[in-house]
Amino acid sequence: MKKGNNKKLRIIPLGGLEKIGMNITAFEYEDSIIVVDCGLAFPEDDMLGIDLVIPDITYLKDNIQKVKGFVITHGHEDHIGALSYVLREMNLPIYATKLTMGIIEKKLTEHNLLRSTRRKVVKFGQSINLGQFRIEFIKTNHSIQDASALAIYSPAGTVIHTGDFKVDYTPVFGDAIDLQRFAEIGKKGVLALMSDSTNAERPGFTQSERTVGHTFDHLFAEHKNSRIIIATFASNVDRVQQIINSAYKYDRKVVVEGRSMINIISTAQELGYLNVPEKTLVEIDQLKNYPPEKTVLITTGSQGESMAALSRMAADIHRKVTIMPNDTVIFSSSPIPGNEKSVSRVINELSEKGAHVIFQDAHVSGHACQEELKLIYSLVKPKYAIPIHGEYRHRKANALLANSLGIPKDNIFMLHSGDVLEISNEEASVVDKVHTGEVLVDGLGVGDVGNIVLRDRQHLAEDGILIVVMTLEKGTNQLLSGPDIVSRGFVYVRESEEFLDEAKQLLEDAIERCLSRQKNADWSKIKLIVRDTMNEFIWRRTKRRPMILPIIMDV
Repeated sequence: MKKGNNKKLRIIPLGGLEKIGMNITAFEYEDSIIVVDCGLAFPEDDMLGIDLVIPDITYLKDNIQKVKGFVITHGHEDHIGALSYVLREMNLPIYATKLTMGIIEKKLTEHNLLRSTRRKVVKFGQSINLGQFRIEFIKTNHSIQDASALAIYSPAGTVIHTGDFKVDYTPVFGDAIDLQRFAEIGKKGVLALMSDSTNAERPGFTQSERTVGHTFDHLFAEHKNSRIIIATFASNVDRVQQIINSAYKYDRKVVVEGRSMINIISTAQELGYLNVPEKTLVEIDQLKNYPPEKTVLITTGSQGESMAALSRMAADIHRKVTIMPNDTVIFSSSPIPGNEKSVSRVINELSEKGAHVIFQDAHVSGHACQEELKLIYSLVKPKYAIPIHGEYRHRKANALLANSLGIPKDNIFMLHSGDVLEISNEEASVVDKVHTGEVLVDGLGVGDVGNIVLRDRQHLAEDGILIVVMTLEKGTNQLLSGPDIVSRGFVYVRESEEFLDEAKQLLEDAIERCLSRQKNADWSKIKLIVRDTMNEFIWRRTKRRPMILPIIMDV
């Protein structure tokens, strides 16, 4: 592709730069846009009742005639989770590696989108042409198989997007990261490197996934007389493989529990990413046919999620599994920032039931630490560095690394979601901001719960609600009955009768005054008076501000 024209490549992150999750980035050159990843994020604590958060794709919808398709780096929820919502609004083809596509297809089937969505499985080293772009998939390692980095070739230059990655020279399955290819592309000249920042604050190297296998072997040897329950991420197929290996070696049967775990493992087995010796896996209903010390449970819930299998076992509401005093429970994961409380709650609940809980050393990260990031920077030798994937502090640490390796400060871009970075061999700068945001998913409703509804939920959760009901006569506006006060989440009515009677008396006087002044006062005026009177009285007496909801009926 010829260089030297002064057209610029536009890089537009639509999510994923303020927090962990919801990764989605648009690359635009003239009349072509490609979208890398399309992930979801899990709700923050203040998003009451929200199930998932997906990116706002207004920019893509406004430019739909340019958008060529989705290119996916790997099969984790924070990179593919929003696809089944976004594809309803814009039907675009998906390009991904084999296992990633297998997981996406399971999702699309659940949402009845499989037949209407064009899909192409791409092999490592293969390139696809989309409009003005050529995209090459490069093999990397991560905590899920088939993860890839992308080399995005455009007339303005080459950008390498690492996806989530680590450097694992001894992976459990398949090949090590293709460092040679990174170096070859680096030799030809790379405009920008967008690299994973999740572990950029950690010095050293991330250990190989294989080290966890040795740990499991030791743990199995140590706990020969108890049932072993291991909680890990559903998507970490290699981890599951190593647990199955240790179980087979120590002659234990394995049960897989948790919906997402069962889904991903069946996909991995069908596609040949998981080798299970015959008669090792058994159904959960067959557990009772084996002595406890001959069984292993692999389960979801390592993050303390309240509905996941392990949390249900800990809280004694799991239909099939009860925690016994002799059980050994191993957490093969580390808490994602923000989940520490939930994890420690589950650990306490398990310990109370007499289980022996192990949560050290049975996990390695899937993300590159500082030395691996330095290695990639040194091989790729980019002109510009754009740290991605992580909270601000993680990306800042990545930026400092890039700077220490000789990339000038002015060539390192700390972007925010929505920034439009225009980049060419001559110069690069943020030139614009496009609309981005979060769309909240609650049950089957996508985007119908916004900030105002959340604010109301917060208000209700913190202060409760008082409903004031009254009946007025049509025409004359005489007060026929009421005002009656109903309290929910504010005070317990039976113990606060005096207080509520006093409020009622005040209200009656205020409403009477209002009606006597103007016979046909409009309802909004009456409602306002009810609110003001109640707010002032309640604040004076309790220093609280419940939500006040006046309801007027006419007869």
